[in-house]
Amino acid sequence: MGTEPTDLLQELELKEYEATALEHLLSAGRTTAPDIAKATGIPKARVYGVLESLANYGFIKVIPGRPKQYQPKSPETVLERAKENRRQAYEDYCTEIDSIESTFLETFGPLYEQANEDVTPTSELFHVVDVGDPSETETRQLYQNAAETVYVITNSFAYFEDIETAISTASEQGLEVSVLFLDPRRLPSEKAAVQADIVERIASEYPAIRYRFSEEVLPWRGTFIDPSMEYDSGKAIFLVEETDVPNHQRQAAITENGSFVAGMKRYFDLIWRYESLESRPYV
Repeated sequence: MGTEPTDLLQELELKEYEATALEHLLSAGRTTAPDIAKATGIPKARVYGVLESLANYGFIKVIPGRPKQYQPKSPETVLERAKENRRQAYEDYCTEIDSIESTFLETFGPLYEQANEDVTPTSELFHVVDVGDPSETETRQLYQNAAETVYVITNSFAYFEDIETAISTASEQGLEVSVLFLDPRRLPSEKAAVQADIVERIASEYPAIRYRFSEEVLPWRGTFIDPSMEYDSGKAIFLVEETDVPNHQRQAAITENGSFVAGMKRYFDLIWRYESLESRPYV
């Protein structure tokens, strides 16, 4: 079953009448508001407001006259304007947040510190988030917060595209990124194929990223940053291997405990040096 045109347009966060009007314009071309109302069933009292919104989004042109006419812009232009509108909305939102930053911190900072004065990274070893969008958001945040190093332990790095922007930024900033993959011979064929594609992309587009292939099954997967053997820095997100539990039912643990992150680095180094291969084994 194909996707309905109005469903596609509503992916642009258009309301139902907006999507209906734009779909009609894209198929009918330049026309008037009364004709749109008659063809689509949009109430006459609503159609002018709907068309004004579409014009404000930059999706259609308004042609002066008696009566006014409305002409759709090309589908390519509609998509570009949709992205630009989202970027502008985000920038406006950031500006609003920046304007209240000092007041917000002055108001809530002391309250937070007082309420959490007895909670230390040691006493609160972990907190958890669901695997999927929440864990990927936390992973991107790690890349953004890293000062020097990022370490990844993964089977196939299937979520690479979802965090690629953060990886690209980290590479541009000169952070040292190291990835420990699982030997593809220990992966199902479809996951091994995914891994092959990701490794090829890293090799061609991010040559500064180091990677090797663990010969043994990895007991956990995740990302950690800036470990210190003085146990005074580092943060990580990880999940243990549970083959019988689907990802959508799992949770990832997050820790800022410097001692724990240092232990993760020791484990990473041992596998990297003694139980991994430099090049991808033939599958």
